[in-house]
Amino acid sequence: MVRFLCDKAEVSRSGYYAWLKAEKNRNEREKNDLKDYELIKEIFNKKKGYAGALTIKMILENDYFVKMNHKKIRRIMRKYTLVAKVRQIKPYKQMAKATQEHKTLPNLLNREFNQEEPGKVLLTDITYVYYGSSQPAYLSCVKDASTREIIAYHLSKTLKMDLVYSTLDKLSDALGGFTHSEAMIHSDQGFHYTHPEFQKRVKKMELTQSMSRKGNCWDNAPMESFFGHLKDEVDYSSCQSFEELQKLIGNYMEEYNNSRYQWSLNKMTPAQYRSHLLVA
Repeated sequence: MVRFLCDKAEVSRSGYYAWLKAEKNRNEREKNDLKDYELIKEIFNKKKGYAGALTIKMILENDYFVKMNHKKIRRIMRKYTLVAKVRQIKPYKQMAKATQEHKTLPNLLNREFNQEEPGKVLLTDITYVYYGSSQPAYLSCVKDASTREIIAYHLSKTLKMDLVYSTLDKLSDALGGFTHSEAMIHSDQGFHYTHPEFQKRVKKMELTQSMSRKGNCWDNAPMESFFGHLKDEVDYSSCQSFEELQKLIGNYMEEYNNSRYQWSLNKMTPAQYRSHLLVA
């Protein structure tokens, strides 16, 4: 009967008996997989589904002190149908039309984002978030391209120039007078960054100004990427007041800089990687 059934299933008798013999090992593996799945699922849920195998691996190692191969994590995620959410590419926002007195500047950065020197390449941009009953707020940020750290940001109810002026003031405070000798601030060609007063303040801070080519979001890709993650991970639409939104954004910035491990930063957080570069 065994031979007959093996022939029907197109398997060898030796293979069938080997399968029977390995039942204990299979059960043990299932038990271990389930245990690992519970740990992976806990992290996956904390990240609201926006965590892939590499992110989970880094969190396991840094927060749970658990070593787990990323291939194993992917296998378990497939097995238990944990599918990480993928951000959809959003069309590049239409840039405001500048007046004739506004001056665009060349792309001096040329996508050379990571120069392994904190404070050398600073990226800046503005995005919008909606809270309450679809009320808009505007977030201006400055990101260190080498450490991925958000070193200055300002949230405003309007798009007036004070939005970027306040951001520059906070950047100046964050730098504390220690500006890199080759420091550069890079942006798109938006109205705020071509404004004469903004450019004047940038020069006063001894920063070289660089701009993306017109309509090319890849020239400031790390900044766009950060905004994409923020919009995916922060439930800002649940905020009923501007003050509540400020607190939520502030908590996210703190978590991003100090608790978010990144594979490209040798599995460190931005703050840890900054310290690592300074020591090196």
